[in-house]
Amino acid sequence: MEITEKVAYLKGLVEGMELDTEKKEGKLLAAIIDVLDDIALELEDMKDYADELGDGLDAVSDDLEDVEDVVFGEDEDDEDEYEEEDADEDEECYATTCPTCEETIYFDDSILSDGEVICPNCGEKLEFDLTSLDDEETSEDNGEE
Repeated sequence: MEITEKVAYLKGLVEGMELDTEKKEGKLLAAIIDVLDDIALELEDMKDYADELGDGLDAVSDDLEDVEDVVFGEDEDDEDEYEEEDADEDEECYATTCPTCEETIYFDDSILSDGEVICPNCGEKLEFDLTSLDDEETSEDNGEE
């Protein structure tokens, strides 16, 4: 039985008892039942509102799931592609040890082509002489070893 039905039952009991609502006790019981009726109606409205919110939240959750599938992908083959791309990026990464602070510094081809890097730990400027590498590449291209 719902709360509103229970309050209606109480109203019926009070009417069946034929209480005099002009006396103190009758007025009190009538006022209590009126308050209970208001509370029951308010609770019913709140339940309806909560149900609507739940339905709306379910719809938003479904939409978010669709967006996540588009953004992050749900196909395992896509993950393999990303892993292969990451492997290619790892091949282009270089490392050296700073002679001042002895920390390892990682950098990519763009820094290497600049010929210098600033140590992020101590600020020391490290320069690279790439002429010997260029000579090796030239000799390999010409078939010399």
